[in-house]
Amino acid sequence: MDNNSTSNILDLRDISFRYPGQEQPVFAGIDFQLKHEKVALLGDNGSGKTTLLQIMVGLLKPEKGGVYFNGRLMEEERDFFVLRQQVGMLFQHADDQLFCPSVLEDVAFGPLNLGRSRKEAMEISTSTLRSIGLAGYEDRITHHLSGGEKRLVALATVLSMEPSVLLLDEPTNDLDHDARHRLLEILSGLDMAFILISHDWDFLAELCTGFYGLTHGRLLKSETLQVHQHRHAHTLGEQGHHHLSP
Repeated sequence: MDNNSTSNILDLRDISFRYPGQEQPVFAGIDFQLKHEKVALLGDNGSGKTTLLQIMVGLLKPEKGGVYFNGRLMEEERDFFVLRQQVGMLFQHADDQLFCPSVLEDVAFGPLNLGRSRKEAMEISTSTLRSIGLAGYEDRITHHLSGGEKRLVALATVLSMEPSVLLLDEPTNDLDHDARHRLLEILSGLDMAFILISHDWDFLAELCTGFYGLTHGRLLKSETLQVHQHRHAHTLGEQGHHHLSP
């Protein structure tokens, strides 16, 4: 993929969507362009953030408008099949992404579907698990893992497909402090574009350079959100950390 920061990777043009049986649209006339950047998608629960990500990868079809990937209009399911090979989506709930008996089988599922040999898929999957701190988890039973471990395995299933773009829906859900810190390290080290939905303001402040708000069916880029650091008194003493503020 072209890493030129001035070219659009994903381009949503005049997107409108409503769920069947609902009179009020979730959003109407939305335009959005993603370049080689890390951006946050903000909004209240129910504002349509997850819906918008699902439209980007073709899991939902807009009532109006088009999704473009690297300048090409995605029209048919076969177009989105190609897109999903390069745009990986981490779902909000890890159990929606994990369905094989063992961790290694879950992580290898994507590479196998992309036509990798079993040997290649296993090598990629083992390497991916090692890269996110889960070496030795290969034979673990996925659904016996903790919530945080499942979340990291779900991320490994996406990364093993070697995407060029990530869509991350509440990735810090179910993570304890150590797992959250590990996830922050992983995402900070990735040289790829991503869109991040989260209510974890400190996490967003560490990772994202652009901020978009979805409210009342409109998507607006914030030109005023800035990161600042201040200090609080905690039971273990003063600790500095970041927040976002307008």
